[in-house]
Amino acid sequence: MLDDLILIALLLGAYLYWFNGQQAKEIALKAVRAHCLNLEVQMLDEYVALNSIRLKREPSGKIRLRRTFLFEFSSTGNERYNGICMILGKRVESIQMEPYRFEEF
Repeated sequence: MLDDLILIALLLGAYLYWFNGQQAKEIALKAVRAHCLNLEVQMLDEYVALNSIRLKREPSGKIRLRRTFLFEFSSTGNERYNGICMILGKRVESIQMEPYRFEEF
């Protein structure tokens, strides 16, 4: 009986961790799409990949998971550049992009 409760608790904890991660990934994807649209660059593959997870303290003092997502974008259509989106809890902390070329008209 106790073994079953421990197993259920572990499965529930794993599901909640996965579900929270999927929510953070959706937040990162939406933020990166909007950022790329604002800078008039093309987000490639419409995908963000989880790179790292760490604990970090918010300005309010709470400890949250900080997830770092990688993405790729292109400014001219010929080159691929890398970018990073950092999510603290469920808030976008920053989006950083490699220096990229742009076409002059």
